Amino acid sequence: MAKTNPLQFMRQVRQEASKVTWPTRKETAISTGMVFIMVILAALFFFLVDQLLALGVRLIFGLGG
Repeated sequence: MAKTNPLQFMRQVRQEASKVTWPTRKETAISTGMVFIMVILAALFFFLVDQLLALGVRLIFGLGG
């Protein structure tokens, strides 16, 4: 593997970083909001499934219900 001196390496890093398309503040806010919404929906889904399974287990074993 060819050795690269630190100055050349930093130039290459800067060059690659300039090619990155960074999201705008609005895009970041929208993506963050979507993540929060999906987390809440997933939590509600798993809560409901858990409650249904618990009810089923209680009915099967006759532990009340």
